Amino acid sequence: MKPMLLLGLVCAFALPAAHAQSRGTDGEIAALTARVEKLEGTRAVRKLQRAFGYYMDRGLWGEVADLFADDGTVELGIDGVYVGKARIREYLQRLHGGQEGLIYGQLNEWVTLQPAIAIADDGLSATARWRDHAMLGQYKQHAEWRDGIFENTYVKDGGVWKIRSLHLYVNFVAPYEKGWARLKPGEGLVRSEASMAFPPDRGPTASYSPFPATQVPPFQAPNPVTGKAVEGAL
Repeated sequence: MKPMLLLGLVCAFALPAAHAQSRGTDGEIAALTARVEKLEGTRAVRKLQRAFGYYMDRGLWGEVADLFADDGTVELGIDGVYVGKARIREYLQRLHGGQEGLIYGQLNEWVTLQPAIAIADDGLSATARWRDHAMLGQYKQHAEWRDGIFENTYVKDGGVWKIRSLHLYVNFVAPYEKGWARLKPGEGLVRSEASMAFPPDRGPTASYSPFPATQVPPFQAPNPVTGKAVEGAL
């Protein structure tokens, strides 16, 4: 067999194999890239939500507002929906004494637990569910426990993760001294004076059945094993 013909046969078999190997490598790189983006997104969302909690604890309302997208929203219980950084900042400030920072003797511990974070396939948005456990009160005046569930959304904007919507489904706010065991129906969830004096942009997006009734705030993310939507709503 002539050398040139042999070389041609070798190339004819080698090139498709090389192309297939290249496609396989490209696929592996794409899969690894997507996996890394989801891992990094999960870490960023967790860091973002923890920053929210720490800033809320100490009344840093401007820092809290800066965690949100420009059209971001906050909805706490039945107070309604506040849209945009300026509105969010003023609402939270009014809700906690009307000044930057906590007032003397104010306790405002937002303990956020049990993160369940789901990053979208495109790596540009996410949802997360968290357990809210709060210790609230004013020195020598009153003290409360709060229980609830966050169902939030997040967006990657210009390469930076931000809160798109923060929705706290309040289960109850109960006096520390008497506790939730003594709550009567309807006592554990009331509209704040701040939201009445400074009305929201939109009304509440959900109907509530707070403790002692049972409620299951809607799950945005599917069951991580079955991939099916989780049944159960308010």
